[in-house]
Amino acid sequence: MHVVIAGGHGKIALILERLLAERGDSVTGLIRNPAQIADLEAAGARAVVLDLEQASVDEVTEQLRGADAVVFAAGAGPGSGAARKETVDRDAAILLADAAEAAGVERYVMISALAADDRTLDDGYDEVFRAYMRAKADADANVRARSGLQTTIVRPGGLTDEAGTGVVRIAEATGRGTVPRADVAAVLLAVLDAPRTAGETFEVISGETPIAAAVAAIG
Repeated sequence: MHVVIAGGHGKIALILERLLAERGDSVTGLIRNPAQIADLEAAGARAVVLDLEQASVDEVTEQLRGADAVVFAAGAGPGSGAARKETVDRDAAILLADAAEAAGVERYVMISALAADDRTLDDGYDEVFRAYMRAKADADANVRARSGLQTTIVRPGGLTDEAGTGVVRIAEATGRGTVPRADVAAVLLAVLDAPRTAGETFEVISGETPIAAAVAAIG
């Protein structure tokens, strides 16, 4: 399997790249900073420098040709303002979907955010967080509505850098909780191996069910 990951230098992306490479799959990471190339290569990925905030659909399409799946793992990140939540978390995800359709890549896996559709969460949070949640919800809705894509949307809880446990809770709505990035990467790998999860949107936090069994029970 050949997988292209947008946001290839993200913490979850680097773990996923390593997991894919270790089992013999090929993986390409799209990054915006050339200084990150060595980190991707160390994880076993081919790095392509391509700024999704500036790239055209055609430029992204060229990088997706021949891929079996794409994963959207990009994000504006901490410290960015509301405008970049829109240009990265929303617009770049939609751009990747446009390019995937143009390249004939049907499988699309999205890293979203816990409770992204719950607008009651807007109360009590600052403008940037509200913009982030709206951007995630809008991107999810856009990608989910496309008949030309087989999309799975994964919405993790609060992310930690703790060691992966291999056990999670997956549900349409899990409630608040945290989850190690390593476990999210393992869930993404399992989802890539389970095309029947296409069309599903689910949340994931730490739990008691082995990842393989939790993904197998989706749908």
